[in-house]
Amino acid sequence: MSKRTTTFRGWKVVGAGAVMQGLQAALVMHAMGAYFVELEGEYGWSKTALSGAFAMNRAETALLGPIHGWLLDRFSPRAIARVGTVFMAVGFVAFSQLQTLWHFYVAFLLIAVGTSFCGFVTVTVSIVRWFEALRARALSVGGMGLGVGGLCVPLVALCFTQFGWRTTAAVSGVAGAAAAWWLAKYLDGRPEDFGQQIDGGASVVANGRTVCAEGLSDIHFTAKEAMRTRAFWMISLGHMSALFVVGVVMAHLPLFLTSERGYSLQQASFVAAALPLVQVAGMALGGYLGDRINKRLIASVAMCGHAVALLLLAWSGNFWVIVLFVLLHGLAWGARGPLMQALRADFFGTSSFATIMGISSTIVLIGTVLGPLFAGTVADVTGSYTLAFVVLAVMTGVGMIFFMLAKPPAPPERDGSGPRRPAAKPNSSDVDPPGVAAGSRDGADVGPGRRQVAG
Repeated sequence: MSKRTTTFRGWKVVGAGAVMQGLQAALVMHAMGAYFVELEGEYGWSKTALSGAFAMNRAETALLGPIHGWLLDRFSPRAIARVGTVFMAVGFVAFSQLQTLWHFYVAFLLIAVGTSFCGFVTVTVSIVRWFEALRARALSVGGMGLGVGGLCVPLVALCFTQFGWRTTAAVSGVAGAAAAWWLAKYLDGRPEDFGQQIDGGASVVANGRTVCAEGLSDIHFTAKEAMRTRAFWMISLGHMSALFVVGVVMAHLPLFLTSERGYSLQQASFVAAALPLVQVAGMALGGYLGDRINKRLIASVAMCGHAVALLLLAWSGNFWVIVLFVLLHGLAWGARGPLMQALRADFFGTSSFATIMGISSTIVLIGTVLGPLFAGTVADVTGSYTLAFVVLAVMTGVGMIFFMLAKPPAPPERDGSGPRRPAAKPNSSDVDPPGVAAGSRDGADVGPGRRQVAG
């Protein structure tokens, strides 16, 4: 039954998703580096062993991705998210009681399942259903929660000092799961369910012309059709290459700063917190530009930023080099991250988006599995992270080629019975040809009821 409201619900979906991702970033993504420092000091576990848990977390997400996507395309995102909050709460309580390495891995696995179901993929799928012209902007705003959540890392480290890491894990995990359970109520539905238009009737106007994203059409690809295209594989491999740097920084930055640069855990936590702050700025920039110019171009430039940043970290001889690393990596991460999903939705539509995204994750997350494992092993063997950082930086830099090759796919061959977008787009004569940064058409062509957003 349709629910009608005068306020565009899409931005409520974005807001709820931003807070949910912020909780995940604060409690898991960025905080785990601080937890690893505590575990290394208390149990003497090697960097390889600690990296194994992080890699297992990412591997679980990759293996679960296709199933997760399939569930989201068929069931309520709210229900999937709430199942995740239960796993998350149980996982953090188990983590707070660990005594052995295998216990640590089991607890981390529960946390991984929970944060997968109530985190990034579920939130992203919910957002793309509500936005098209403003898709990059909406995903960037939703993703800002990841950056803002990272600012809580110093608070997490302070709680370790005041209450101990075990109490911090149990209390913060259960409280975060409870908050995510409540916020999940906003994730359901599509615009038509509430009597609304996609984007709330808005469009992007630059230089007096309405901008149309590269590759956007009225055809929705099925997962099988998407996998037959070069674009699917190029976007996945490019995304994977970027996560070599993202993964190793998330898992090893505090360990690197404390073991090789002489920082205290509290000092290292401030550096870790500065990254998401810059990431938020990058998201704002990427969200604005992503709806106006070629998303693949932005992603390619960001790949260079990731690579140069990790090289700077490898040879960081003083504080200001680390500052430059934070600026480059944070901006690149923020600008590129939300555009990965926007590209997939632009090229393949939203009917099977969750399944397509889930299958792609099995490739993408190789970066966050192998990157931290490789860095931890090299650091244990050589006594330094330098070689690992250099190798991973080169691999990420080369990865920009994948985005350059990820051109919009040709429409799939079918009998006309395949899924199409709910609202018809202009015919081909009204839209710029494939391969341009962002098409545009006369403002007069904007459909009735759609607002224009000035560029």
